[in-house]
Formats: sequence, C-alpha cells, structure tokens
Amino acid sequence: MLAKPLTPLLATVVDLIDEAPLVRTIYVALRDFPEPAPGQFNMVYAKGLGEAPISISDVFRKGDRLVIAHTIRSVGAVTKYTTCIGVGSQIGIRGPYGRGWPIEEAKGMDLLIVGGGIGLAPLRPIIRYVEAHRDSFGKLFILYGARTPHDLLFKSELGKYANIPNSITKISIDKPYEGWTGYVGFVTDLINYIDLDPGRTAAYICGPEVMMKVAVRRLINRGLKPDKIFLSLERRMRCGMGVCGTCQFGHYFVCKDGPVFSYGELMKYLWVDGI
Repeated sequence: MLAKPLTPLLATVVDLIDEAPLVRTIYVALRDFPEPAPGQFNMVYAKGLGEAPISISDVFRKGDRLVIAHTIRSVGAVTKYTTCIGVGSQIGIRGPYGRGWPIEEAKGMDLLIVGGGIGLAPLRPIIRYVEAHRDSFGKLFILYGARTPHDLLFKSELGKYANIPNSITKISIDKPYEGWTGYVGFVTDLINYIDLDPGRTAAYICGPEVMMKVAVRRLINRGLKPDKIFLSLERRMRCGMGVCGTCQFGHYFVCKDGPVFSYGELMKYLWVDGI
C-alpha cells in the first residue's frame, strides 16, 4: 500500500500575494490534511493541466482549517494557471512529501540561512520556526539575494527579520539599481561579512544550483562540516513518492529522499557535470 494517497484534496484559495514578476504566493485552506514540516513540498493539481511540485513557504491553522502557502513562479501550464485564479477558487493538493530541514537537531546551535531568488520560499518556515522558538537556538544569520529589488520575495516582512532577537539580516541584489542603497553583488559574497563559528553553525541553503555550489565552497573554506550544511534541491518531480524515477539524482530520488540533503550526502554527485 502506498504511504500517501494519489487523489488530491480540494483546497480553497483564501489569499493571493504577488511577490515579484511572475511569482505569486497562494494561500490555500483545507481540512484533514497533515501539517507539513519546514522544507517539505506538495503536489499542486490543476484540473485538465496536471500537477507541479511546489515548496511550502508558510503554514498555520485558522479555526479548523490548515492554511498552507505556496510561492509559485509561473513557468509551466500548472504554475501559469495559478496566476489566473482568484480568492475562492479551488485547486488540488496532495502531500506533504519529502524530507524537510533538520531543525530540531540544530537546537542550541547558530543557524545560517542563505537564499537566492525564489529559494527563500522553502527557507521561510525555518525563520518562522526559529522566531517562535527563539530561546532554543543561538545566533540567526539570514542572507538573501535576488537579481533586482523587484525580484525580492516577501518584501513586507524582509525588514522585520532584523527585529528577531540575536539575528543579523543582509540582503543583496546582483547589479546596481537606481535607488538601491544596500549591498550589490551575489548573495554568496555576504558569507564573507558575517562572524561564523564553524563549530556550532548549521547552514541551510536554497537557490539556483550554481549559487548553492558557491555557497558550499565558501562555507567549507570557513570550516563548516559537510554534515552541517543542508541544501534543498529542485529536480523534475512527477509522482512525489519515488515511484516514477524522474527526479533521480545519483542513487537518490529527490522527492522521497530529499528535497533536503546534507552536503555530506551529495558530495560525490553535486560536482558532476550534467547532473
């Protein structure tokens, strides 16, 4: 018997936020659905179009319903459909799937979050969790970058991250932009400007693969251990349960064994050209 049902549950759209060009956060409410762990994903279904794996950018309860946020970039049939729906629309959701971020194991440690572009979406639940359990962790470093100020996600809350006790937030854009007074350069450059204690730091990274590779190199050079660096991979996923084999990465299936992996698990695969 399969561990997860293949039939999507109907979810009602309760809020919509346009985050950036072609990026929208959709809040859906549903009942009798397992509460996702930070870093997991759902399969989002549009009738007549198919499914797409979407990471979960927020989750909370409202009355007897679970509200889940999916931050979606419009790139295919299903994701483009989500740009056309409104509050009150219904979409199919099945999940949650995959292995999430190992947060409980990092209690007592400093946490470093490195996000690039839409990669901040699956990292956002870590920030939420740490803020709600602030005394359980040490320092919190949040490094986030995007191409332009318009491409930054969650603009209404980015400035509030600095108010989280014992935390440092640094934000960058790739190239100079009129009116931008913050850091200009790649988000991975910001790793050089924070005071890390490599022996007590766990790092969580999500973004374009080239950005994650650079971040890993810099953190290893700073002394972090491979088993304390965690990455969320994005691979073509269809079933969400490791059955179809579409998302195979080395001997792993990203949908089932990930999408979160430690760098120690990926070392022999991440640098292979074409993977």
